[in-house]
Amino acid sequence: MHIAIVLGITFLIILIAVRIYRIFSDKIHFFTSGLDQKFTLQELSSLWKLAKMCDLEEPQSLFYSVPALSRCITHLIEESQDNGTQDTPKVQEFLSKLYKYRTKIELDSAQKKGLDSTKGLEKGQKLRIILPGKGLYESEIINCGRELVIKLPTQKGVIKVKGNEWENQDISVYLWRKGDANYVFDSHVLSASVFNGQSALFIMHSDKLLRAQKRRSVRCECHVNAQLYIINEPIVNFSTVETNPGYRCILEDISEDGAMIRIGGKGVSNTQIKLQFELENSFILMFGLIKAVEYNAEINQSRLHFECTHVEPTMKNFILSFVYKVLPERQKEIFAALTETENDAKEMGDSPDEDGSVSLDANDGLNQGAKVNDILAQNMAASSFKGDTTLNTESIDTSIDIPVADKL
Repeated sequence: MHIAIVLGITFLIILIAVRIYRIFSDKIHFFTSGLDQKFTLQELSSLWKLAKMCDLEEPQSLFYSVPALSRCITHLIEESQDNGTQDTPKVQEFLSKLYKYRTKIELDSAQKKGLDSTKGLEKGQKLRIILPGKGLYESEIINCGRELVIKLPTQKGVIKVKGNEWENQDISVYLWRKGDANYVFDSHVLSASVFNGQSALFIMHSDKLLRAQKRRSVRCECHVNAQLYIINEPIVNFSTVETNPGYRCILEDISEDGAMIRIGGKGVSNTQIKLQFELENSFILMFGLIKAVEYNAEINQSRLHFECTHVEPTMKNFILSFVYKVLPERQKEIFAALTETENDAKEMGDSPDEDGSVSLDANDGLNQGAKVNDILAQNMAASSFKGDTTLNTESIDTSIDIPVADKL
């Protein structure tokens, strides 16, 4: 009997403790995090009250979010001005500590120069969202707490998919972070509701983001006959159309900033060339450099990785039109999303590079829906090379001759 009473009391104490922890877990985590940052209990008590006064859904954001901390500092100044305590040593010392901590967060952020988690995103951040099978939408963050709260996505300002149709859907989110880069992450829509009078979606945070400095051009596979000319002149006339035949070759893939060229003989890297060809009855001239060569000695053919350094705007548009028409729908959406985020960057005053290259800093554990190949571009076409899949990538001959590809 005595043991039963003891067990009953112990069980009751555990239940009470669990309930207290659930009720005060946010506050407990807040205070433990604050103590790690060298704040006193009295200061943390004031910070907690400030966070509640400022309606911060996640008070802990004060320890990593500059906007959240700035908001609370402003509130503290206004409150101390109202009650006449602004110039007291206690308030001034507290403000000094907050400003010092704010500077630390900013410096840490600048040194890091990247986003580890969507919890670091700010209210007002523009988003481009792909809903598989439904297309590309635009939205923006209206709150960053336990979940990301975003405006109900629209297409050109029109709601095309109702809130309940978004629920339990997996989505891909694209954004340009001011002063930083393009980011992409996968998420899941938890629910659709109303937040501060706005129709909104509640989506999951993510710690798995892809960061890309520049949007890479999208390549598509093709089989286009072309003429290749070696450039020896120090000054190139970009308007000259060749009338004499050049080296016959085949373009295996193409984009506005380059191509994969297959040609007979052994190619030479770092050779300046000019390509002349027709693309769906449109005449194209591309100038550039052979960046790398894959030579197959067995069949005496080379695949040339060509980087375009000049193409006239009209011709570039013809190439883009050709590429875009043959892209799968999913890649069209991805390409459009990245283009839109770059437009967002320009509106913010940032200037993303437009040379077509890409620099990646991918975090570990990238989601399957956000693979590099899916998000940025198709890699060089891995099509069969006259039935031979083993290419000889030995050092290239120093001779400049590229034989005519009679066998193609």
